[in-house]
Amino acid sequence: MNLYTINCGHFKLDGGAMFGVVPKSIWNGLNPADANNMCSWATRSLLIEDGQRLILVDCGMGDKQSEKFFGYYYLHGDDDLDKSLAQCGFHRDDITDVFLTHLHFDHCGGAIKKENDRLVPAFRNAVYWSNEAHWDWAIHPNPREKASFLKENILPIQESGQLQLVSGKKEVAGMLETAPFLEGFDIRFASGHTESMMLPQVQYKGRTIVFMADLLPSPGHIPLPYVMAYDTRPLITMTEKEAFLKEALEKEYVLFFEHDPQQECCTLKETERGIRPDRFFKLEEL
Repeated sequence: MNLYTINCGHFKLDGGAMFGVVPKSIWNGLNPADANNMCSWATRSLLIEDGQRLILVDCGMGDKQSEKFFGYYYLHGDDDLDKSLAQCGFHRDDITDVFLTHLHFDHCGGAIKKENDRLVPAFRNAVYWSNEAHWDWAIHPNPREKASFLKENILPIQESGQLQLVSGKKEVAGMLETAPFLEGFDIRFASGHTESMMLPQVQYKGRTIVFMADLLPSPGHIPLPYVMAYDTRPLITMTEKEAFLKEALEKEYVLFFEHDPQQECCTLKETERGIRPDRFFKLEEL
């Protein structure tokens, strides 16, 4: 198995929304805001090469939305998915599986592209993976998440016939459980951010790598109270984080961050203030 970091670009979100009840005087030191209170964030995907399968975990925002839509999010930087794939020696047509942690637009917008005014899969040879509980949650969105679940990102996946739903254990009473996807690749389920979000957990070079998605968007979200205002069940997020961090510390997991603008990975350590990041590094350094 080989793993590659795929950088899909940067965007901005309101700093207060990203750090919830934590005061700006504290979080601004973690990710400094601009004059509009907006902080820069990455859309960082993970590419998994395993035998004949090439699995892309999440795929960024894509480019099919209107200029007005993207204007809300201040896209910036030179990274994009195709350029990053090419740097690793691949093309989007090589992708056999697109594994979507959840269906918020910054994680799945790149799954669908516009072609001659039609919405079609951006990865024509891939199976797209979600799960039944989250899929139903996304296509019947609650008012809080409706602006994040965009039908043009989601419904064409099913209409194309390329959608598959994983099976296995699901989140129970706020506790993280796992289910197998393929050998060396398990799925963790978490429901504080949104219903049945999936976190890939991969065995690689003798280490366990966990793709954190929006359970921990960045190392700055490791302290328990640092919970996004976007989360639908913030107390459940705190329970999930606490359980996961204890396990990750004990078993020396490597955390892979989808949204931190600088840091790709870290390990953990125990401190007087609780569990905190230890060593930061890039995935390629493992």
